[in-house]
Amino acid sequence: MTTYQDSCEETGVFLPDSRHTVHPVNMASARQVLNDTFGYHDFRHHQSDIIANLLEGGDALVLMPTGGGKSLCFQIPALLRAGTGIVISPLIALMQDQVDALRQLGLRAAFLNSTLDGRSRQMIEQALLDGELDLLYIAPERLLTAHMQDLLQRASISLFAIDEAHCVSQWGHDFRKEYQQLSVLAERYPGVPRIALTATADQRTRAEIIEQLRLQQAAVFINSFDRPNIRYYISEGRNPRERLWRFIQAEHPGDAGIVYCLSRNKVEQVADWLCGKGRVALAYHAGLPERMRREHQQRFLQEDGVVIVATIAFGMGIDKPDVRFVAHLNLPKSVEAYYQETGRAGRDGQPADAWMAYNLQDVIMLRKMMNDSDADDCFKRVSSHKLETMLGLCDLTSCRRQALLAYFNEHLDEPCGNCDTCLEPPRTWDATEAAQKALSCVFRTGQRFGVNYVVEVLLGKEDARIQRNGHQRATTFGIGREHNATEWRSIFRQLIAQAYLDIDPDGHGSMQLTEKARPLLRGEARLQLRHQPGPEKKARRERSSRPVVELQPDDQSLFEALRAHRLQLAKQQGVPPYVIFHDSTLVEMAARRPHSEAELRGITGVGETKLDRFGRSFIELIAAHADP
Repeated sequence: MTTYQDSCEETGVFLPDSRHTVHPVNMASARQVLNDTFGYHDFRHHQSDIIANLLEGGDALVLMPTGGGKSLCFQIPALLRAGTGIVISPLIALMQDQVDALRQLGLRAAFLNSTLDGRSRQMIEQALLDGELDLLYIAPERLLTAHMQDLLQRASISLFAIDEAHCVSQWGHDFRKEYQQLSVLAERYPGVPRIALTATADQRTRAEIIEQLRLQQAAVFINSFDRPNIRYYISEGRNPRERLWRFIQAEHPGDAGIVYCLSRNKVEQVADWLCGKGRVALAYHAGLPERMRREHQQRFLQEDGVVIVATIAFGMGIDKPDVRFVAHLNLPKSVEAYYQETGRAGRDGQPADAWMAYNLQDVIMLRKMMNDSDADDCFKRVSSHKLETMLGLCDLTSCRRQALLAYFNEHLDEPCGNCDTCLEPPRTWDATEAAQKALSCVFRTGQRFGVNYVVEVLLGKEDARIQRNGHQRATTFGIGREHNATEWRSIFRQLIAQAYLDIDPDGHGSMQLTEKARPLLRGEARLQLRHQPGPEKKARRERSSRPVVELQPDDQSLFEALRAHRLQLAKQQGVPPYVIFHDSTLVEMAARRPHSEAELRGITGVGETKLDRFGRSFIELIAAHADP
């Protein structure tokens, strides 16, 4: 009879011997697994407490930033507890990479999804029943089927891990209705510990995760949301594509990155445009054929220096550690979405950039999308508030990181020194009088027109439409000639962003005064606004305070040789290069130049299985580059 292990070997996929070492359930064993299997020397953040809680049979809700080591929180307990750990993952396309990485570590991992043929599914299901799997990844839709529930009832389950748990919340940015049905786990498997994990969730979303997943008795672990290695840069203005290109050329000419756009059409246009500039840029959105999406994602994961241009359909759960920049060419719809998407940069802890360019049209488009949706009024009001908060982050004149962390109820004592407002403090001006003119003109024209029309009235343009509406007789006609049209558009955008003006849901972009505008119009309040930005400056290269290993010039050639060797091994294994070793591991090898397996074992990220499989070849390569 052909076994599951035989099937994997036939396809060239490494699967270790099914006779897996069983460790006693305690934290000493957890540390041994951390070191021997994963190659790490110490737990980070709350990993130790979370693992201890699960080993004792408790439930947990974990909020930990991208790259913070969430997966270890359930992988180690799954190895130590009897049975198979069931990991609920929302995207089928990502399961293969996660399972490949685990198999490279010597673990017995598999996934069940629609990409498998019937024979493969049967073998994996039998392996589950036979206790031959450490971890099994499935999508929530499959988990909820009667067949899968029957299978799980007959299997030995060590724990359930619900990854990307924010998908359960209708207030979140990646809502999946199937996640709300995962309360079935509490009902049917009351003795099996459950852990829900996410990288981002505000208080409302956290409350819904607890309610929907029935985690009222769970221990809650909230780590710092700070990603100090990421530099934030947000700007408003014209020619965003050209500014993006200057940024990429100046800061990341050969690096992997992600560019997010709001529409599918824009995704394809920007990808083609970047290709025309000489970069390898691939489009990714839900409208592309599945085969093409899969191919583009695999190229991004497995090749160096690829830029993926995508809608928000791309990115959740992406494990690529060396994404050096995430750029937005449109405004995200919420701070949660912005944090989640920018968090895909610099997972390896090395310096990375979160760059964004947006304009007023983004705001109008997002508001129209919200108003045209079939959501109820409550959801629309919450979504509108989230968008206003995102705009508030954009228009800050103080440290962006302090405001970003404050959104998640985390306090940062001092400005970060690693965002654009810290590195290049924005100039402000007393815009009280200009704002009063702008708001008065909106009122005098009937609160029925968009920005461009009102600007023309302020400038006193002899326009046929203005004449037809009789607004050349308005008291605000021509009172704003001290500013040009570009400056007035910036003023209006900031007034909208700060909720002095609202965009009417009629879809035509007409502006209306809010209650907040009254004290400003009456002279009871004053207003400071940003100056209209001039030509974009190259930001200084101050970076994170997090210590990183810096290569000396003599070590750079060795590092490149190590990367080339890693790429060759990755191609042989059919996995992304970072699954073999992260760049940070190679940097440490090049800097420390280990000459024995014992010395190599001391490098972060080198566990026992990888030492056995790859250690000798890397030691020989390092020796070949030794000084004569």
